[in-house]
Amino acid sequence: MKQWYMVIDVATCQDCNSCLMACKDEHVDNEWPDYTEAQPRRGHYWIDVHRHERGQYPRIDVSFRPTPCQHCEDAPCIKAGDGAVRRRKDGIVMIDPERARGNQDLLTSCPYGAIFWNSEKKIAQKCTMCAHLLDSENWLPGVPRCVHNCPTGSLKMVNVEQAEMNKIVEAESLTVLRPELRTKPHVFYKNLHLCEKNFISAGVLIDEDCFEGATVTLKSHGTVCAMEATNCFGDFKFDGLDNGEYVIEIDAGGITVSETVKIDNKSLNLGFIRL
Repeated sequence: MKQWYMVIDVATCQDCNSCLMACKDEHVDNEWPDYTEAQPRRGHYWIDVHRHERGQYPRIDVSFRPTPCQHCEDAPCIKAGDGAVRRRKDGIVMIDPERARGNQDLLTSCPYGAIFWNSEKKIAQKCTMCAHLLDSENWLPGVPRCVHNCPTGSLKMVNVEQAEMNKIVEAESLTVLRPELRTKPHVFYKNLHLCEKNFISAGVLIDEDCFEGATVTLKSHGTVCAMEATNCFGDFKFDGLDNGEYVIEIDAGGITVSETVKIDNKSLNLGFIRL
């Protein structure tokens, strides 16, 4: 059976928060019977854009990760809801407002922090993937409001069977948040390394001039991880790196140098390497 999946590309998100504003426009002061009650004007972020900074000046980058409910197959909130939370056949996880009323423990059941408390109505609420729109014949097919409003195309919906989604995940190198939780999210990310992993960057100088075209090799435990050439500014950058010790070998027109560096939970700007 086909199910709904959301795919988010971290590399193209610009932190405009159009997704959040669209969610507010759709759900604040609007009741959607059989789906959810109105979202409060403040305090709820059914799609929350998390910001991540890496590196040291001047070689830094900033990335943004939109984070809605992950609509997990093995959702902890379903277990904590005692019948108040259900997973539809199409994969969307929904909170029943009436059954969930007064159950504030649902907030802490979500390891992604995607459930919010409506203190006025005494109910837990979250992203519904705009199920009322996905079910409607009077709206764009397969397009929640956040997807519709995204100006860079960072968000998209996919409605396929599990086997087809597995192929998409492999073809596009998609990953999920906190895979160690084993909740089987239906929200997948592209370029998530921009938020979760690190880079090594530096500039190569010869006689105080930027050297373009130097061959830079990155090794780990004697194995070549990556190779690239310095750009017109003499810069190179290796991204998507885990913690550990690395060896950088530079060959600039026959002039060579080797340097050992260690990544420990942060990206590294090595400054200028003078040959």
